[in-house]
Amino acid sequence: MKIAVVGLGYVGLPLARLFATKYSVVGFDINQDRVDELKKGIDSTLEIDQELLTSVLLNEPSKINIGLYCSTNIEDIRDCNYYVITVPTPVDKNNRPNLTPLYKSSETVGKVLKKGDIVIYESTVYPGVTEEECVPVLEKVSGLKFNIDFFAGYSPERINPGDKLHTVEKILKVTAGSTPEIGIKVNELYRSVIIAGTHLAPSIKVAEAAKVIENSQRDINIAFVNELSKIFNILNIDTHAVLEAAGTKWNFLPFKPGLVGGHCIGVDPYYLAQKAQEMGYHPEIILAGRRLNDSMGEYVASQVVKLMIKKGVVVNGAKMLMLGITFKENCPDVRNTKIVDVISSLTEYGINVSIYDPWANPSEVSHEYGLKTTSTLPNEKFDAIVLGVSHDSFLSLDFDLIRKEKSILYDVKGVLGNKADGKL
Repeated sequence: MKIAVVGLGYVGLPLARLFATKYSVVGFDINQDRVDELKKGIDSTLEIDQELLTSVLLNEPSKINIGLYCSTNIEDIRDCNYYVITVPTPVDKNNRPNLTPLYKSSETVGKVLKKGDIVIYESTVYPGVTEEECVPVLEKVSGLKFNIDFFAGYSPERINPGDKLHTVEKILKVTAGSTPEIGIKVNELYRSVIIAGTHLAPSIKVAEAAKVIENSQRDINIAFVNELSKIFNILNIDTHAVLEAAGTKWNFLPFKPGLVGGHCIGVDPYYLAQKAQEMGYHPEIILAGRRLNDSMGEYVASQVVKLMIKKGVVVNGAKMLMLGITFKENCPDVRNTKIVDVISSLTEYGINVSIYDPWANPSEVSHEYGLKTTSTLPNEKFDAIVLGVSHDSFLSLDFDLIRKEKSILYDVKGVLGNKADGKL
């Protein structure tokens, strides 16, 4: 058995590393810089530490030796018999699913596909994508027949970026195959490395649907508490105190208000909504939750400006420090971060925003959003400070050193307690 993992990002690398503890694995990626850093044992996503990564690295591809070889050369995956595709599934500017990475990776695998091979997809999609969108690409490029010459599987990723407790092997894995026999094979493959166990779904479409509703459910729940936050702010009631009180009931769900970004929760509901609309059904709750959560960046900015006005801070030309730009705490991932929505709205008010984030890569932020960031705390004082991301290092900051005498401190995450002048 030899496994190719296609896509070495937040999902692919941890999975490839885990498989490499028991199998011969080739990690394939089209980004040469990414592969070069991994060959040195360096993971810029910070999901795998250097010692753990180095312990499984191979200097050359091997069918005999257990371990991981990273490559951009398609020839290095030609002799694999399992292909696991872990590429991103983003949305376009109109929030429509963009399946281009899936199409491209399927074309790549199709070029080396052989009789008996199994192609497993991990990307979050709407039900039907694997068999109706990806498999035809594999058939066309390879010239092979689906479920006769080659087979497919699906096992949705459940990676939580930055989470060192719930690592890939400790999260129960849903699996599925294009035939009952292949389902068992796919399930056994994952069960051999996932200590949390597996759940074999009856079909690929069931597994696809299960994954996409996981994140849609979280999105809707967060939208509900975001709406509660808006209501309680009008009523001058502390939202977090309300949630704490309500949380004393055993079955109350512990969600908190916030900005919903990242590559999953803020994106996946659009995939399910798109499929529903194609079938003639207009989803109301899912899209309502998305609209509300997508509006929270502008709402936070308006709350900050109101607070500045109440405190007598001149808004136009004010100097503001944004603490954090990653989509979540203690993680370098800036994909689909909603902090940029807050910054954009604040800038429209004439506020000069400086961004400080020790976790974010400044060049990546510049490339993705055209924003300038710094990894060191600016040596100056500001009219306003917004805690956008609750990195551990921010919680111990001496805010008096960076606040002007007449200034405001706004807490998006609700973690600063009485230090903040206002919070979401």
